[in-house]
Amino acid sequence: MNTHRKKYSHLILIFLILLLSGILLYRTTSYFKQLVIETSDATLKKGPGIEYKTITPLKKNSRVTVIRTKYHWSYVKTAANHFGWVADWMINPKKPHQISSLSNATIVLDPGHGGKDSGALSSTGGMEKKYTLLVAKKVAHKLRAQGAKVYLTRHKDVYTTLKSRSDLSNAVHADAFISFHFDSSPEENGASGFTTYYYHRKLSSQLAQKVNTQLDDLPLTNRGIDFGDFYVLRNNHFPALLLEMGYINSERDYEQISSQTYQNKVAADVFTGLKKYFTRS
Repeated sequence: MNTHRKKYSHLILIFLILLLSGILLYRTTSYFKQLVIETSDATLKKGPGIEYKTITPLKKNSRVTVIRTKYHWSYVKTAANHFGWVADWMINPKKPHQISSLSNATIVLDPGHGGKDSGALSSTGGMEKKYTLLVAKKVAHKLRAQGAKVYLTRHKDVYTTLKSRSDLSNAVHADAFISFHFDSSPEENGASGFTTYYYHRKLSSQLAQKVNTQLDDLPLTNRGIDFGDFYVLRNNHFPALLLEMGYINSERDYEQISSQTYQNKVAADVFTGLKKYFTRS
């Protein structure tokens, strides 16, 4: 008798487990969003970024089930049971993901000049291109540690066109683009300090304010925020800044520019400015 009761109890327990599992599975999958592909150039990628290999093209008006999102990408299941990542602008360009944290942001960092283009020079021959790359890499390291998706327009001392820099920002739909530079005055020691530039006021003024305010504690004079008619800003469709972080042909400024302490402080302040920008209410 006890044996029959035990078997009966086990059967009931198994039934309840299966029933609860089914309910849980139904409730979980019922939360998955079904979306319609509204563009004709959508593709399924192996990862959340344009740099990943394409799995298959997605037909316009086809449906996908969104399982999760990261950056401006969604991990989806297609009707043909393909799994992969598709960009929000390929699903519906009018409904991009709302980015409210640095860990979910896509950021393009642009170390100015490079290769045959040395940029401005110090009186001792220090090249602008060297220091823009050093600072950009320091910022990139901090951002990636936070979980942000970061692209650099150049990773080493190579020449990169202005067009390719803004094109990269536009291609990845950057949440922020920051170009690093060091200024030069007509005469040595003729000017000092750093300036934050933007071009598209509606797109970039808030980003400029957040980043520039964070730079106030640097040992050089904050010359504020200004309009800058620079190609990488003018041809950028997303929030974009150009930072002139000191005058390289000023002895006082170059002493800072060439020091790791200053470079680290700039990187830390830009990182904090970006973090505050993405956590704005």
